[in-house]
Amino acid sequence: MKLFRCDNCGNPIYFENRSCLNCGFRLGFVCEEIGLHAVQPDAARADRWRRVDQQQFVYRFCPNAAFDICNWLVRDDSDEEFCTACRYNGLVPDPNTPDGLRRWRAISDAQRHLFYSFLRWDLPRPGRKEDPEGGLLFDLKDDVILPDGSCQPVLIGHDEGHIVIRTAEADAPTREQQRAMMNEPYRTLLGHFRHETGHFIWNRMVRDAGKTESFRALFGDESADYQQALDRHYSEGPPPGWGSTYISHYATTHPWEDFAECFAHVLHIVDSLETAHMFGIALAPMSHDFLATHASFDPYSVLDFDRIAEVWIPLSMALNSIHHSMGERDLYPFILTPVIQQKLAYVHGLLTRQI
Repeated sequence: MKLFRCDNCGNPIYFENRSCLNCGFRLGFVCEEIGLHAVQPDAARADRWRRVDQQQFVYRFCPNAAFDICNWLVRDDSDEEFCTACRYNGLVPDPNTPDGLRRWRAISDAQRHLFYSFLRWDLPRPGRKEDPEGGLLFDLKDDVILPDGSCQPVLIGHDEGHIVIRTAEADAPTREQQRAMMNEPYRTLLGHFRHETGHFIWNRMVRDAGKTESFRALFGDESADYQQALDRHYSEGPPPGWGSTYISHYATTHPWEDFAECFAHVLHIVDSLETAHMFGIALAPMSHDFLATHASFDPYSVLDFDRIAEVWIPLSMALNSIHHSMGERDLYPFILTPVIQQKLAYVHGLLTRQI
C-alpha cells in the first residue's frame, strides 16, 4: 500500500485517512490515478468536489460516504452511482443499527484494500451489468436467527462471481472462534476477500482465457468432483507432507482452492512489500542488477516473482520474530518452498500478463 501526501500542505497521509490531520482538508481516493487527494467543495455546487492540486474534473463522493463507510470519489460525468469498490455490493448490513454500521465499516475497509490491488494490476472486474451470469457481486450477509433462537451462520463462498461474506466475522471474537475451530493459522476479512475473488480471477484469467492446461500442470485437474474433495478434506484432513507443496492446508482441498489461496498470498505479499518499502523497511541488500532495474522497488511493477520472494522471505521472518518478541503468533505463518513459490509465480505471471 502506498503512502500519500496531502496536496494542500504536504503532510503524510494514509490510505484509511478521511481528512488531513495537519490542515484538515477532506481527502478522497481517485481511482483513475490510484491516489488519495485533498479536495474542496466546487464553487458552483457544495455537494461536488474538486482536487486541490488540479481543477480539471468535478467529483462526488461515493454515497456510502454518508455513513463514513467509504471516502472514494466518482467522476461527476460517470454513469456509475457508487465508487469502484462499492458498486459491486448487493446485500449490505443495515447502517441504521450500531452492529450493522460497525461491521460494514470494517468490511468496507478490507474491500477497498482488495480493490487497490485490482486497480494496481488492472485486473478484470466486470459487474453484473456487464456480465449478468458471471460478473462480480458481493453479498454481505448477516447470520440467520432461527425461530428457536439458535444462530445459523452464513457460509462464506463464491459461485460464478457471486461472493458471500459473513458480516459476523467483522467482529474479532467471532472471527477468532472460527479460526480456532478451523485450525487456521490466521483469519482476516481481507483474506476472505482476496481468497474468494481468487476464484473469480481463475474463471476470468484461466478458464475463460483458455489456460487450463498450464494451470493443470502445476495445480492438478480441476475437473475432479469439488464436493467430494471438500467432504474428503473435512473428514480426513490434509495429506501427509502437504506443507512442501501447498501454501495452506485448505489449499490441499481442490485445485480451485489451491489457486485461490495462492492468489490471496500473492496479493498479501506484494501489497505488504509495497507498504514496507514506503516506510523505508529493508532487511537484505538486493543484487546490483536488481537495484539497477528496480531502483524505486515498486513490487506491483516487478515481473520476476523470484525477486519478490527474495525480498519477502527475510522480511516475513523478521516480522514473525518481532511478533514473538511481543508474545504474539507469527504474522505470516507460511513457508515458501520451491514448489509453492512456483505456484505463486504462476499466479503472479497471470496478474502481470506474462502468461
